[in-house]
Amino acid sequence: MAKILYITANPKPENEAFSLRLGKAFMEKVKEISPEDEIIELDLYKADIPFLDEDVFNGWGKLAQNQSLTPEEEQKVNRLNELVDQFVDADKYVFVTPMWNLSFPPRLKLYIDAICMAGKTFKYTENGSVGLLEGRKAVHLHARGGVYSEGPARELEFADRYLRAILGFIGITDVQSVIAEGMAANPQEAESIFAKALEQVPQAAARFVE
Repeated sequence: MAKILYITANPKPENEAFSLRLGKAFMEKVKEISPEDEIIELDLYKADIPFLDEDVFNGWGKLAQNQSLTPEEEQKVNRLNELVDQFVDADKYVFVTPMWNLSFPPRLKLYIDAICMAGKTFKYTENGSVGLLEGRKAVHLHARGGVYSEGPARELEFADRYLRAILGFIGITDVQSVIAEGMAANPQEAESIFAKALEQVPQAAARFVE
């Protein structure tokens, strides 16, 4: 049995969000293939995710010197520890995002800053940083209104590329991407375009639960 962390970064209702619809279809297939897996849902627009702010850096500095933290520092540092421990405890990861302004929503970047923690998801060595989460799987279910998979626009795609890079940084290199794109550019064909993306789901889900 695998523990799957299902991470969504979209404040819209499901019926108005292609990415969430894609995520739902994917997870339904995963449950069908591997019903014994445990699924933990994390909605980044409802979760408490502290910024890496003055309180956090002061708190980390005080902990290094065995000093007492203020209530605000303690609350934020503890919450960051909870988030990274939850991430490390999972076996597989599903990220569900739309494209906003050439990247993904800022709540996901906030979360990435929370889980990229030295000593837990990566470590420093004399040869540079090394990811600590090798052997795990992830999938990125992504919807974008324009077409960024070909032509000059490929250079402007910073969502899927960045997520893959950061996952590789912490040791997760088995990453799939299922992408629906071009719905806003061709609104009259949006549903048929999305349907083509859904065709990728069964194969991606099967590989994910292997």
